[in-house]
Amino acid sequence: MRRPTDAAALQQMLGAALGSREPVGPLARLAGGKGAFDSLDPAVLERPTLIGGGALYTPTSPAPTAPAAEELVRRAQALDVPQILVPNVRRTDDSRALRAAGFLPCAADPECVVRLTGDVDELLRARVGGGRQRALRRCHDAVSRDLTWERIRVSELGGQPWARDAFVELHRNGAERHGGGHNPYNDQALDALVDGSLADRAEILVRRRGSTVVQVALTVRSHNGRGLYHLTQAIDPAAYDPVSERELHEAALYGLYLDARRAGLHWVHLGPGNTDGKRGLGADLFVPLDHWLRAEGVTVPDERGEEPALSRFAAPPVTTVPVPGPARARNQPRFDTIDLSSNTNPFLGAAGQYPHLDTTELARTYLDTISKLPGHGGTGALTPDHLLFSSGSVDGVMLLLAALASPGESVCVTPPTFPLYAHFARLLRLPLVEVPLDGDDLSELDTERILAADPRVTILCDPNNPVGTRLDPAQVRALVTGTRGLVVIDEAYVEFSEKPSYAGLVAEHDNLIVLRTLSKAWGLAGARCGIALARPGIIDALRRVQVPFGFTDASQAAVRDRLTNTRRPLAAIRHIRAERDRMAGLLADHPAVERVFPSEANFLLVRLHQHERVMEQLHHAGIVVADVSFLIPGTCRISIGNRRANDALLAAFSAAP
Repeated sequence: MRRPTDAAALQQMLGAALGSREPVGPLARLAGGKGAFDSLDPAVLERPTLIGGGALYTPTSPAPTAPAAEELVRRAQALDVPQILVPNVRRTDDSRALRAAGFLPCAADPECVVRLTGDVDELLRARVGGGRQRALRRCHDAVSRDLTWERIRVSELGGQPWARDAFVELHRNGAERHGGGHNPYNDQALDALVDGSLADRAEILVRRRGSTVVQVALTVRSHNGRGLYHLTQAIDPAAYDPVSERELHEAALYGLYLDARRAGLHWVHLGPGNTDGKRGLGADLFVPLDHWLRAEGVTVPDERGEEPALSRFAAPPVTTVPVPGPARARNQPRFDTIDLSSNTNPFLGAAGQYPHLDTTELARTYLDTISKLPGHGGTGALTPDHLLFSSGSVDGVMLLLAALASPGESVCVTPPTFPLYAHFARLLRLPLVEVPLDGDDLSELDTERILAADPRVTILCDPNNPVGTRLDPAQVRALVTGTRGLVVIDEAYVEFSEKPSYAGLVAEHDNLIVLRTLSKAWGLAGARCGIALARPGIIDALRRVQVPFGFTDASQAAVRDRLTNTRRPLAAIRHIRAERDRMAGLLADHPAVERVFPSEANFLLVRLHQHERVMEQLHHAGIVVADVSFLIPGTCRISIGNRRANDALLAAFSAAP
């Protein structure tokens, strides 16, 4: 909860639970087994500690201002308390006042949020997979048939004493089952909540089987009215045994998502926790948190990592400008604020809002998906900081030339290749160097000529469009290690190849950029999603020239669904490979065809005996193929379609005189 008044209300609950006016107690008791403090001396864990800014079960605590931090120190001195803890502070908050007051950060579990961007079942399918979504739905439906689901506003709890008693008892029993630790939801804490400022926005949820209470939960609606904080659940496992305690917990969350969506809410906050576990519950936003501890003689290892330095390849103007405003704040969550900064229309629904800029979780999903593909060794070492989403991989080419090349610095291309590389270089007034591919299959680089030209950027297409062949990997590696400039490898078609990707090498080479797309193998050409993989310093440079908000929420949802539910696209890739090989054999034997080039893409380059006549015949048959004779004389590029389309093409070839 971001408002200091809300955090103060929960801090009053903590003080009441501890039986004191001030929230003071041993850190070990207050932490409840929090792993963030495992490295501390046991003596530190037993010292009295003042909790400031919130409570350990608060979703987040706003970072205190300098006066607030100084006041905390004065309170601790007046209470003769040697330690102060400000828990669950977002890493994106301004922490200068905490540092100045002598606080040190301890990395905590991130806060986890389920953004309700559409139908609950559809968004869960996209985030956790169809099998997991169906399991959650079945469990919820089964539990709902046996148990009632009641919502009681905390301000009206006085008229429902049975619900109050059950809430306290189930939490007390839960604390005892889990080691007898501190129970922050006892009678006194509940009294403080009922009398506090959150009472009208807080609800207790109760599941009953007959008159027996099986499960209770506490939620608080956000101050901006857009979402729900899920603060706690407690379960009596002995009261309902058809499903496990974990399944009851998950069924309640699923029901909470449904209720929140029906109420027009936009998110459910699951609190801090393990990312893998919360991810399996549909969370798609993870905000890094730190506990800030002020304790004499204590040093805490800073596990947060340093900001990556800007790449040495950044063009001089790029080094002087920041990432554009909205994108600069992409990791600063606004879901729980009242946002009056965007000049949009608030009365016409979700489409009136700008797209989400924090794509960290989607980047992680992409990297996790490709790491499981054959030929993608080394990609497990990549992080979301190595990835930038763009409006198609072609947009990535424009971005990198604008960000990493300056007037007078040359761009090398290797014809025959994708014409837009040269097109963008000319638009940006960058000198163009052309070093044609060699060999019968047009798959050999003239590495010596490229190195001699000393280009700022060399762009390779592998598998190559329009040929379909793969480049010699030894020559590619020699170029990456031998050049003083950047090497860009466009892997738009690599999923159709059985040879390895170069994506895993970007962590090893600061001059390598690999471009990918979801338009081809993943079947999302309409989503306009490209990917640049590179060292974080290069990604930072690309962000500085990228126009914000180009990756729409609809496209993000489509990409997430496709990457999570991979069975169909992977089966389609196998089918395309099989059709490609079938078509290659049949076309090679056709009298109208001079040669079919070997292909590791989803197309075939075909050289025709009578190019113009065959192209005209295909036109009359209503079949469109790519005429690439301007790149390679006498050729056309044929995309692999479904069996019906492919057979129609073969029939049209046979009809050619």
